[in-house]
Amino acid sequence: TCAKYHNYFTGALCQKSALKHPPTDMPEMPPCKFSPEEYKGMSKERMMKIRRENCNPMTMKVTYYKKPVFIHKGHMQWLWDVDGRRYLDLFAGVATVSVGHCHPKVTAAAEQQLKDLWHTTNIYVYPALHEYCEKLASYLPDPLKVIYLTNSGSEANDLAMLMARLHTGNFDTITFRGSYHGGSPQTMGLTSNAAYKYPIANGLGCTNTMCPDVFRGPWGGSHCRDSPIQTIRQCSCAQGQCTANEQYIGQLKETLATSVPSRIAAFFGEPIQGVGGAVQYPKNYLKEAYKLVRERGGVCIADEVQTGFGRTGTHFWGFQGHDVIPDMVTMAKGIGNGFPMGAVVTTPEIAASFAKGVHFNTFGGNPMACAVASSVLDVIKEDGTQKISLDVGTYLMTELAKLRDKYEVVGDVRGKGLQIGVEMVKDKASRDPLPPEAMSEIFEDVKDMGILIGKGGLYGQIFRIQPPMCITMEDADFFLAVFDKSIHNYMEKR
Repeated sequence: TCAKYHNYFTGALCQKSALKHPPTDMPEMPPCKFSPEEYKGMSKERMMKIRRENCNPMTMKVTYYKKPVFIHKGHMQWLWDVDGRRYLDLFAGVATVSVGHCHPKVTAAAEQQLKDLWHTTNIYVYPALHEYCEKLASYLPDPLKVIYLTNSGSEANDLAMLMARLHTGNFDTITFRGSYHGGSPQTMGLTSNAAYKYPIANGLGCTNTMCPDVFRGPWGGSHCRDSPIQTIRQCSCAQGQCTANEQYIGQLKETLATSVPSRIAAFFGEPIQGVGGAVQYPKNYLKEAYKLVRERGGVCIADEVQTGFGRTGTHFWGFQGHDVIPDMVTMAKGIGNGFPMGAVVTTPEIAASFAKGVHFNTFGGNPMACAVASSVLDVIKEDGTQKISLDVGTYLMTELAKLRDKYEVVGDVRGKGLQIGVEMVKDKASRDPLPPEAMSEIFEDVKDMGILIGKGGLYGQIFRIQPPMCITMEDADFFLAVFDKSIHNYMEKR
């Protein structure tokens, strides 16, 4: 048995005491040829002491797991902790590692750029910036061809909001409830989740409208979503008609009639909510919403921070799945496979409004970021990561739906490609969120069996699966076995 589970601990002693379940009970982790060197750095105790004393307490507040994971090494879809234990990473540092940890080609591009030029800014003209901007623009439809590079998604959304206000001459911005668009003082207003808000003046001119969530919202049926898996809610709509969509659009019209002036600046929407827990809208919602917003002088902004770069599988950008062309696209996370990078892409007209004043960004579009991001675009193409997202993601959701049918606590499975959410409930009839302590129990169990996933949703009730886009069917099967077992363990105790 020790030999069989050697992969699981990769060199750590195979002691029964170290296992939560006896080995025979444990789903077997797929093999991995890569083997990291032994960790010889700072002790776990010392790291935690520094974390408590020298890191801002927020660092402790957001630390995942009762027993934290001490990460030492990454390779593609795998992570190793300081004890040499291997994990399948299905959260990718919050949906950020797009093509794989330390992907050899991206690493090589970074190393080469390090030797040539670490830093200069766009007050000078240097190849990396221009090669990248041209390459990124080629992935976007006309007229979205003008790029401003930033360091993060919050910063990109902050700038998009500024550009929208300058261009339209209007001030008010609308987002969905449950949305997440960043944590800067301005974007805090775009973000609609109390956990991320502080009791200070923020988000002046930001208004939230009802999220057209066809599982948790008041309306929804079994044909609403552009997803391989639909809700289990009954649907009585006539062919080609979606009552839920009409109702949610009615809610947006009500927001426009009551909560904002007759002229607005912008509407922000993630094609699929990320932090909100892979929430999807009825198929034609964004198309109709964009029309209503544009009638009121507003611009439409697609926040692709989590859905971009092929993650949804069917398309390179999430908005393409909604058959719309936004006026602005913001992006970050997967753009640099973990290197700090973001962008606002817009039309020449909107970009011209931004040039009325001077905005300067020291690190945005620096040579390192551009070299890494350029390599990421090449790797997405060469490795076929969009196709992997579609195939493995669709398989994962299809199999997860079987677990939804098997367990009372699995309320909904949804998403596209490798942007997946599993909504946990007390029971299917009430759809009440599964309480935090129950979520934590399953979450820890999954980690103890060697897999890292994420959490999201307004009530922390949604498991998020957004792995590096290099995972295999074998990895998917391993996760399904682990997830099944962890829910089974929870149900037995319950």
